[in-house]
Amino acid sequence: MKLRPYQADAVEAVWDHIAHHDTNPLVVLPTGSGKTPLIAQLCADAVQQWEGRVVVLSHVKELVSQTVEKLQHFVPNLPIGVFAAGLGRRELGHAITVASIHSIYDRAFDLGPVNLVIVDEAHLIPPDGEGMYRRFLVDTAERSERRRVIGLTATPYRMSTGPICGPDHFLHEICFEVGVHELVTQGYLSPLRSRAGVTKVDVSSVRRTRGEYASGELESLMNDDQLVAGACGEIVEATRDRKAVLIFCSGVDHGEHVAREFREAHGLECGFVSGETPDAERDELVARFRSGDLKYLANVQVLTIGFDAPHIDCVAMLRPTLSPGLYYQMVGRGLRKHEGKEDCLVLDFAGNVLTHGPIDAIRLTSGAGDGEAPVKECPGCRLFVPTATAVCPECGHAFPPRKVVRHGVEASEAPVLSGEPASAWNENVAEVSYHVHFKASDPSAKPTMKVSYRVGFSRWHHEWVCLEHPLGSYPRRKATEWWLARSNEPCPSTVEEAVDLANAGALAEPTRIALERKPGDRWERIVSHVLGPKPPRLESDDDLPEPAACIDELDGIPF
Repeated sequence: MKLRPYQADAVEAVWDHIAHHDTNPLVVLPTGSGKTPLIAQLCADAVQQWEGRVVVLSHVKELVSQTVEKLQHFVPNLPIGVFAAGLGRRELGHAITVASIHSIYDRAFDLGPVNLVIVDEAHLIPPDGEGMYRRFLVDTAERSERRRVIGLTATPYRMSTGPICGPDHFLHEICFEVGVHELVTQGYLSPLRSRAGVTKVDVSSVRRTRGEYASGELESLMNDDQLVAGACGEIVEATRDRKAVLIFCSGVDHGEHVAREFREAHGLECGFVSGETPDAERDELVARFRSGDLKYLANVQVLTIGFDAPHIDCVAMLRPTLSPGLYYQMVGRGLRKHEGKEDCLVLDFAGNVLTHGPIDAIRLTSGAGDGEAPVKECPGCRLFVPTATAVCPECGHAFPPRKVVRHGVEASEAPVLSGEPASAWNENVAEVSYHVHFKASDPSAKPTMKVSYRVGFSRWHHEWVCLEHPLGSYPRRKATEWWLARSNEPCPSTVEEAVDLANAGALAEPTRIALERKPGDRWERIVSHVLGPKPPRLESDDDLPEPAACIDELDGIPF
């Protein structure tokens, strides 16, 4: 099994984290980037190198089935069992068990000792309460003292509670992250073209409950005859040369209305599936859509997370949302590469792109309308472009000079996926973390302090501070300058001490970072920072946290 470079880097980062920390790591990979090969490699390593036992958890039977099929393709010689009532299989005793959480959450003790639990779509683990994931993970920890958990997700953030990682969660920190922008640039994901619809809707009158629009009011608004007719007509016109169009609707009645409009007004078949659709009918429609026999497929809340149809070359959003996660999952259905597919057209009739921004730079706010929109709509061709764009790259429309914002937060000027390229831009820092980093591929290498900055919704950028390099060397001089610019504490001589001081509050908080990618660079580089004030000296060593216990070598089961 040959992994892509970023997949191999992710595997290395996971084992490096488990070897040197007693916390559970999270891997953040975009939709369509290939999480299953990574899962397969982790399973193979755990079973073949360390004779471990692994459970892979998914939340629906379709994902269980997809995962099993792909694992059998990538690692055909490994013993794989399936535990999912919806598939009619309840197999125990295998080295690898792929399971539906709904079926296995109360069967942890029947599994026997488990060394590793891999949770796909890890943002579905509830932050508190007695959910099924929580019960299963608690029981496996009781059954196996050194059981470790690895999470994978494309959206490591909840609007209600913030990041899914934290000291009180089952997943503690991100160990590896790669963004949509990087993988599109490198050719691993499909480019996206974002365009607004002429048919628009005003959702300002819709109530908000628990961070989302009230579903009944939203559907009533979107189900208006003129809105449905206008949007469906635009979709038909814009997709004459497209192969597979996935449509997201606001409710069952709305979805049925959309399918009926396609049939009666345009003579075209549009399938529709929802949670109320009988399994056999749903499976048949999805199979026809995947095969290319059905071009248009509308849905309500069933074809978002984990739905795999790489040939989708148009996503139409008729469902406004305040959730950046749901927005990402809808648009993400078009990110996968497919033979003959040049790009994916995103038709937005719901105002989601203007609310949240492009999916490689999602804006986190307390709700729609907070702050400046990170993109704007070209009045000439309706293409979404970054706020800083002066001339539309598609139709040549010249925008009026942009007003300078002297107060408040400016929107990111990172490029839209299909828009103009940018070599440098600034980002607001939402979160920063500090860790001891060991280079797993070179045990003799000095440890460094890994500084991770979260910007936007799910993107992280990293830098490494070389405090243990030889005195007088360029990396050590740069590390000393980095430290003294942020702290009133003396520059530490070890990375472990630096991380302890950083976590105790000895460093100034970064508020913005400047990023740059030069031709030939694989990733963006952090080239400058905007810092808050230096904190006062720590009064005593009592302010320092206890360093985490770690495993020194990968010479046994690292669980």
